Amino acid sequence: MTSADVSPGNRVTLFSEGGETFDAMIALIDGAQRTVDLESYIFRDDAVGDRFASALTAAEARGVRVRVLCDWIGARGTDPSFLARLTEGGVDVRVFNTPGWKRWLGLIPRDHRKLLVVDGSAGVTGGVGIGSEWFRGLLKRHSQAWRDRCVRIVGPAAEDMQRAYDTMWRRAAGERMTRAERRMRRMPRNPDLEPGVASPALVAIVEGEPGRFRVGRALHLQAAAATKSIWVASAYFIPSFAEVDSLTAAARDGVDVRLLLPSNNDHPWVNRFSRRFYPRLLANGVRIWEWSGEMMHAKTSVVDGTWTRVGSTDFNPLGVAINYELDAYIEDTTVAQAAERLFLADLDLSKEIKPPPYSAG
Repeated sequence: MTSADVSPGNRVTLFSEGGETFDAMIALIDGAQRTVDLESYIFRDDAVGDRFASALTAAEARGVRVRVLCDWIGARGTDPSFLARLTEGGVDVRVFNTPGWKRWLGLIPRDHRKLLVVDGSAGVTGGVGIGSEWFRGLLKRHSQAWRDRCVRIVGPAAEDMQRAYDTMWRRAAGERMTRAERRMRRMPRNPDLEPGVASPALVAIVEGEPGRFRVGRALHLQAAAATKSIWVASAYFIPSFAEVDSLTAAARDGVDVRLLLPSNNDHPWVNRFSRRFYPRLLANGVRIWEWSGEMMHAKTSVVDGTWTRVGSTDFNPLGVAINYELDAYIEDTTVAQAAERLFLADLDLSKEIKPPPYSAG
C-alpha cells in the first residue's frame, strides 16, 4: 500500500518536546564519524538554528561529510547569510524548488520533510523543524513551546532513511531517478514480516510523494482493520472525504477513534476549515480534543496499541497528495504503549469538543 521497505531489529525512542529532540539530534551530529545529512522544511537563523549551524560546521571541520537540504518556502524568512555561513564552513547546502519558469512556477510541491541521518545507522524524523518555536514558542506574551513528536531510530531502518534523503538530495539538483531505481522502488522489501517472529521493532519508512496518497491509503487500511482504537494527532487537519469516511466507519463499528487538533493555530484559517468537519465526525462517534497551548504541531497515529506513525504528514491535500513527506511506521507494542501514554497526557492538557445536544424539534 505504501511502497515502503520493512526492517526488523530497530531501537526506537519517542520524543514529545523540541528541547529533548534537539539534544538528541545534536548528540548524533557530535558523534558522527562519516556523514551527517539534515533535511528540514523549517531552518531558522535563530538560537536553535545557530546551535545546529555550530554543530554542523564543527562536524565538517573534523572530516565528516555534511549536507543540509531545506525548502525555499520553509526557509524564506531565513537570512541568506545564515546559509552562506554553513557553506563557508564546508557544509554542502541545497534549497529545494526555488521559484522560476517551471511547472507550477516552483510553488508546489514542497519538501516538507524533517529528517536527520547520521552515518547511515541512526536517524531522527517527525514534525519538529529547526526553529525556536519548538523550544520556547513564538508569542511575545504567554509563549509556550510547540507540542510535537519525533522519533529516533537506530538500526537497519536508518538505511531506508538514508536512501530517502539521497533521493531528495538529487531532486533538489533536478536529477532524475534511474530506471533501476524506479523499478526497485516498486518492489518493497520484507512487506510480509511477521511481528511475532521478527525481532522488534519493525519499521517502515514511508516516502510521501506527489500524487501517491500513501499515508492516506495507510489510514484507510488501518481504519478498516482496527478493532480497538485509532488515535490521531494532526496540526493542519483538512481531511478528504475518504479519510472522514474511514474514521467515521471505524467509530460506528465500535473502535475508539480520537482526534487531537490545535485550538490555536499558526495558520488560523486552517482551523476554520477543520471545524467544518466536526459535526459529521462527532455525530458518528469520533471524539475530538483541541490542544490548549500555543500550537499542537504533531503528526502521529496510534492504532490498536500496536502500530505507531510519527512523521511530517498532516491529513490535508498538501500533506497527503502534493508535498514530499516522510513518516515512520512502527509495529511494536512497547513503542505504541509509550505513544498512547503521551497521547493521553496531551488530552489532559486539551479540551474535548462535545457534540451539540440533540433536539427533536
